[in-house]
Amino acid sequence: MIDGYRIGHGIDVHKFAENVEKHKPLKLAGITVSDKYSLLAHSDGDVVLHAICDAILGACSKGDIGEHFPDSDSEFNNIDSAQLLERVLSIASETKLGIINIDVTVIAEVPKLSPLREKMIKSLCDLLSLNSSRCNLKATTTEGLGYLGRKEGIACHCIVLMKKNV
Repeated sequence: MIDGYRIGHGIDVHKFAENVEKHKPLKLAGITVSDKYSLLAHSDGDVVLHAICDAILGACSKGDIGEHFPDSDSEFNNIDSAQLLERVLSIASETKLGIINIDVTVIAEVPKLSPLREKMIKSLCDLLSLNSSRCNLKATTTEGLGYLGRKEGIACHCIVLMKKNV
C-alpha cells in the first residue's frame, strides 16, 4: 500500500421486475426514487449502495458483497441495503481505512434521476458520513442501446479512494 492509499471499484446491475412490487419500490442511494418500478433482487436491490459496498470491499481487499451477504442466506432477504453498507463500513473501520472520496455513476434510461441528484447525494453523504465535496453522483443513459437502453434494468459503477487512518 503506497502511503496508505487504496482504490476500489464496484459495479452492480439489477433487472426490473415485470410487475411492480408495492412492498419493494425502486430505491437508489438509500432513498425511494419511484413506486413505478421494482428491481429483482434478494435485498431491496439498491444498485448504488451495492456498487459502493463492492468498491469499499475492493479497496479493503475484503472480497465482494456476494461473499459477505450471499443471496442464499435468508437473513438478507429484502434487507435494506443501508444495513449492508453499515456492515461494510464496519469492515473498513476494522482495516483502519477511511473514505477520502467517492464517485458514482448510475446508468439508467428510467426513471429520470437528474431531479433527484441532490437528494441522492445528501443521502449518500449521511450514510457515509462525508461532506458533499467528497461525494459525487452522476446519472447517464445508454442512448437506447443494449439491455439498459431497452429499459430492462439499472446499473451502477462506483470508484472509492480510501486512506489508512482517515
